[in-house]
Amino acid sequence: MSNDVQMNDAGAEKRDDWVKITSSDGYSFLVKRSVAAISGTLKNMLSEDSSFREAIANTCPISERAAVVEKVCEYMSFKAYYEGPGSKEGVDVNEFTERIPPEVALELLLAADYLEGVLDSCI
Repeated sequence: MSNDVQMNDAGAEKRDDWVKITSSDGYSFLVKRSVAAISGTLKNMLSEDSSFREAIANTCPISERAAVVEKVCEYMSFKAYYEGPGSKEGVDVNEFTERIPPEVALELLLAADYLEGVLDSCI
């Protein structure tokens, strides 16, 4: 799971394998394209078939503050890891929800709605 979110550029990886998600207050998060594709909105923005500027630049702006975008990235990574192939020990979703500070819960729900239910099963 720790390999799905990275705070700086990975020189050994192909640039197309990583996308940058930016917050409204200027913070950037690098995540694997497969992790970003958990969100229907981000998947459409990054589609190679589209001519969206997000697809060309491999950058998706999210109009939320960094604390919210960080939790969105963390959850997408969590979901991608536990839905991926291979056997994993059962992890209760409460493990993730306990890490959501109450002061960002409402903003996180609004961001999830925009991102087409990224956190539906979480909250």
